[in-house]
Amino acid sequence: MKAIVKILTFFCLFSAQAAAVVPGTPIERELRFLTDSLQGGRAFGSPEAQSTAFYLLRQLRNEGLRTTVQSFEYGGKTGHNVVAVTPGWYKQYIVIGAYYDGLGMLSGEFYPGADSNASGVAALLTLARELPSACKGDVGLIFVAFDGHNASMSGSKEFVARYASEYNIKLMVNLDILGSGEAPLRKGRPDYILALGGATYRLTMQNANRLIGLDMAFDYYGSRNFTDLFYRKISDQKWFLDAGIPAVMFTSGITMNTNKVTDTLANIDLDLLSKRVAFISRWINSLI
Repeated sequence: MKAIVKILTFFCLFSAQAAAVVPGTPIERELRFLTDSLQGGRAFGSPEAQSTAFYLLRQLRNEGLRTTVQSFEYGGKTGHNVVAVTPGWYKQYIVIGAYYDGLGMLSGEFYPGADSNASGVAALLTLARELPSACKGDVGLIFVAFDGHNASMSGSKEFVARYASEYNIKLMVNLDILGSGEAPLRKGRPDYILALGGATYRLTMQNANRLIGLDMAFDYYGSRNFTDLFYRKISDQKWFLDAGIPAVMFTSGITMNTNKVTDTLANIDLDLLSKRVAFISRWINSLI
């Protein structure tokens, strides 16, 4: 009976929001949905996180992608990765991922998780709309919305354990906090992006950035220790790197709002987020 109630709660949450008409650009609409109070902050294992997973599944399936949900257990709770693959068969694949779970409600306070990481998920959905039609060679795309980031990155770990042997993955691209302009690399240059692990692809990234003009760095604000921390230990590309799969993490950096109740849509720079997504789209397109 409890399982039935949980499923019905999940379905009702999704249906009520899916029926709503949300104004704005596609990226803004995704952000509004993900950060709405009805989503409850998308805490791992919650009905609201399940509602989010179902929404993402539908959005990705609507793009003509082969979709599935990878369910897993962690800490007595169930998580759900949403996986979408370009139709057909390819010799190699690029995985594009972003985690969607948030902190939820803590001590009665609502954590919307707009930048961390609704911004990355909105970017993921935009890329899923734009990139699959470009797959005409030997490289396909796998889009993954990871659950369990806030549960020891259990979702991305489970994905690697399940799919790394099934697909020949040439690269993992992680979208982790992409919506802020509050931590620029240099004064007077708010249009920036960090591409940790991207130095290997410097030339192709510079070409993709030529008409966009983002201020770009391949480390975390010049710090070797923080670069190693964010790149190899505390974000979802960790498990890919541990499996010997190259990875790039795109981010706009930690801010004073990260993981706080003030991480709201009001603090997202929508134009800058769109600019970053355009750059990432151009760069990945150059690889396929």
